[in-house]
Amino acid sequence: MSGGVANAGWMARAAIAYAAVLAALVATSPDALAAGNVSVAALQVALSGRSLYSGTIDGAMGPGTRAGVIRLQRRYGLSVDGVAGPQVRRKLGRLGRHPLGSRAMQAGDVGWDVAALQFRLAWHGFPSGNFDGGYGAHVEAAVMRFQRWVHLPVDGVAGPATLRSLRRHPIPTSPLRFLRPVGARVGDPFGPRGNRFHSGVDLESSQGDPIRAAGAGRVIFAGYNSGGYGRLVIIRHRGDVTTWYAHLSRFAVRRGERVSAGELVGRVGATGDATGPHLHFEVRVRGAAVNPLTST
Repeated sequence: MSGGVANAGWMARAAIAYAAVLAALVATSPDALAAGNVSVAALQVALSGRSLYSGTIDGAMGPGTRAGVIRLQRRYGLSVDGVAGPQVRRKLGRLGRHPLGSRAMQAGDVGWDVAALQFRLAWHGFPSGNFDGGYGAHVEAAVMRFQRWVHLPVDGVAGPATLRSLRRHPIPTSPLRFLRPVGARVGDPFGPRGNRFHSGVDLESSQGDPIRAAGAGRVIFAGYNSGGYGRLVIIRHRGDVTTWYAHLSRFAVRRGERVSAGELVGRVGATGDATGPHLHFEVRVRGAAVNPLTST
């Protein structure tokens, strides 16, 4: 009997341990494993708001983030362990309040949950400007684009259905394979960059280098974009996939023109928000920005 009780106790402890491991995996998938942890990103935003962290908002609990927590703990006379527990969260003020999922978020809200939402939206292809924990017009617009993308009612409010869709939908990738438009190495990759999100890749190139269509399709835009892209070409491919070619010095195509894979579309430049010649290349699936390197 005692052996049976011991065995039952061991099985119970094993079940609890397994449940804990499973819960941890669920809590970190897919976003935390593939794209950084949203809670760590929210912590970084809150520390940044207190001038205690100046690194990239990347959701990685690295030395810089721990150092920021330790500086806050020393500033307020807390136990110094580098762990962002309840006391640390309270000292972070508005940006330390409201765990993700504790309320429906809407325009005007500020908090930990808003920063986590911004980070998760960005990795799902809908960046909203600076990671700052404030639910402004850019966040509301990004929420509406995501709601439309997953066929939810479009109201700009991040309620339970929107948050559930963000958790359940995997980070999107392109269903199509593409050629690399210039033969150059990647400078800035897709993902967090400082306190913003880089929605494409920068391919390091020289002024005037040829840029070629990544795939066959129709040119739907060839003109100047005042939002930072400069001279921009957008090509629509099958499956509602588009490729974007930004900062061009010259165009080689016009709107409405059909192009083949590898056909010249323009020349590398530094127009728009660019510090030097390079090609900013994006791939979007039904409007959601995806990592171009997963499709080339």
